[in-house]
Amino acid sequence: MPPAPSHPEPTGPEAWRGLYPFAPNRFRLAAGEMHYVDEGPGREGSAASDASDADETLLFVHGNPTWSFHWRNLILGLRGRARCVAPDHLGCGLSDKPDVRFRLADRIDDLVALVRDLDLRGVTLVAQDWGGAIGLGAALREPERFRRIMLFNTGAFPPWFVPKRIAVCRTPVVGEWGLRGLNLFSRAALRMTLHSRRLSPSVEAGYLAPYDSWAHRLAVDQFVRDIPTSPRHPTWGVLEEIERGLPSLAGLPIRLVWGMRDWCFTPACLDRFLEHWPQADAHRFADAGHWVVEDAPEECERLLEEFVLSPA
Repeated sequence: MPPAPSHPEPTGPEAWRGLYPFAPNRFRLAAGEMHYVDEGPGREGSAASDASDADETLLFVHGNPTWSFHWRNLILGLRGRARCVAPDHLGCGLSDKPDVRFRLADRIDDLVALVRDLDLRGVTLVAQDWGGAIGLGAALREPERFRRIMLFNTGAFPPWFVPKRIAVCRTPVVGEWGLRGLNLFSRAALRMTLHSRRLSPSVEAGYLAPYDSWAHRLAVDQFVRDIPTSPRHPTWGVLEEIERGLPSLAGLPIRLVWGMRDWCFTPACLDRFLEHWPQADAHRFADAGHWVVEDAPEECERLLEEFVLSPA
């Protein structure tokens, strides 16, 4: 019998909201308001003396097609001892969904603006999927604010291949109708990003809730189309610049946690990070997929807690 979950799951209509019991916060950007979670000691309006680890800040950066809901269990597990900040990119999650085209460079600008506005320091970057490139881009812009890096299945370099499952989503008509009309990318992600588990109905509902209409799925489509396939694409150069900067972060403690069954950010992506960061602490989960925090939630929480609160 599998162990009981660390955070019991509620049931009933809109039950996903019970899995995400965080107060909303808003940050004004030029294109709209960014929603973010800010929990734990040291957050705005709290006393830094609430806990001995009040100087620890965890910055959770999500990818596509997720939102800060992806980090709910890690935030619940760590918010009693560290400040947990988890933004939703514009167009994603509970943030505004403007009819504006964003690229990777814009996402980095937005995250840097939030980090500066909150004056985050002693930051441990926790990122996955597109969040890796976005978060690392921010860390390279504000290196003095970052203390550690922990990445789950991500990339921060120009891709040498695009999986067929994603390539079909980039076709001019079929892709847009599939992603924005039928929400196929988000729905497929619920099945194709895990290996050893199935998500419960309430968790699936939580992932899908913000992407409930054509207009609200624009960012999902944009993220897919922002994957560069040649140096002519504007995001290619941004990824090249981030990769060139990776060695400058090698002096930080770095932990890489990989689901080895990921068909998107494959083990080859982990190997590429290790070329830049040979000293990094790598943890490989043989039976986990792209959403390793869903395939192995208890193990991921333990690895993060040890990394931040009980460093060697």
